[in-house]
Amino acid sequence: MFLFDISNKEKEISELDEIIAKEGFWDDLDNSQKILQKSKGLKSSVEKYKALVSEIDDLETLNILGMEEDDASVIEEIGKGIYKVRKTIEKFRLATLLTGQYDKNNAILTLHSGAGGTEAQDWVEMLYRMYLRWAERNGFYARELDCLPGDDAGIKSVTFMVEGENAYGYLSCEKGVHRLVRISPFDANSRRHTSFASLDVMPEISDDINIDINPADLRVDTYRASGAGGQHINKTESAVRITHIPTGVVVSCQTERSQIQNRDTAMKMLKSKLFEIKEREHLDKIEDLKGDMKEIAWGSQIRSYVFHPYTMAKDHRTNFEVGNIQAVMDGEIDGFIDAYLNFKVNEGKE
Repeated sequence: MFLFDISNKEKEISELDEIIAKEGFWDDLDNSQKILQKSKGLKSSVEKYKALVSEIDDLETLNILGMEEDDASVIEEIGKGIYKVRKTIEKFRLATLLTGQYDKNNAILTLHSGAGGTEAQDWVEMLYRMYLRWAERNGFYARELDCLPGDDAGIKSVTFMVEGENAYGYLSCEKGVHRLVRISPFDANSRRHTSFASLDVMPEISDDINIDINPADLRVDTYRASGAGGQHINKTESAVRITHIPTGVVVSCQTERSQIQNRDTAMKMLKSKLFEIKEREHLDKIEDLKGDMKEIAWGSQIRSYVFHPYTMAKDHRTNFEVGNIQAVMDGEIDGFIDAYLNFKVNEGKE
């Protein structure tokens, strides 16, 4: 299989297993978690490859037995098996398109509601559920970092981490504005409403990447967390909000157990965001980031989700569309991600 370098992956797994087995491995919890995550990702890739090889071998055996016994009943089963194998190979091929420097990293996502009050806030909650379902379907781990509930329903904004190999590479395809058209359940007159929500996606950067941030450029605020978490989280000002004054970038975290942990997580989020902007703007230093960064707020509309008068989800960059809107909202968005990855590759060839 030309898509894989299995021998090197197995060698790296063995090296990581040796590191994990060493005394004192758990002394640095953050580093140990990253090593375990990398090992898990490599093992998952190898297991998927071996499972594919096994499926192909089984199909070949079934085909031989069918021909020897002149049994036409196996044709349908073989056809289904070939279709499944092709889909798996296509997923492997798409993974090879993730060649960006940070595509293999974890992803930090932030959803913001647009104008429209409760309707837009409900839309954010629907999208949040969609991405959580997508992560679950694809074997990623998602955890909430910060959430601001809506006034009456829904969510004003939510930040969450999706952990796993290639999480950023896949989810960066989703960055932009998402538009909803439906009959609003909050409108007593059952009128059709259009709502917007923006999704920002940035890679989690490793500690070995140096981001020099001037402490004088930061404003740190603490407040009481608004989410679930028992009495402690609601009675103490454990939540932390950090504002990078020169750019206006704001990050916050409220889901860790202490203010110190929330501050550490928020600083990691800030570094990731500023680094992502610096790389995107091709700047040499963080200090060059001045003023309000337009791309941080609203980008261009990338996709529409229509519930009425017909059902369809359409990506405006690739023209890929799906009629089964419920399946999309249940996390079946691989088609959109695959289409955009292919679109980027073809665009680069022109």
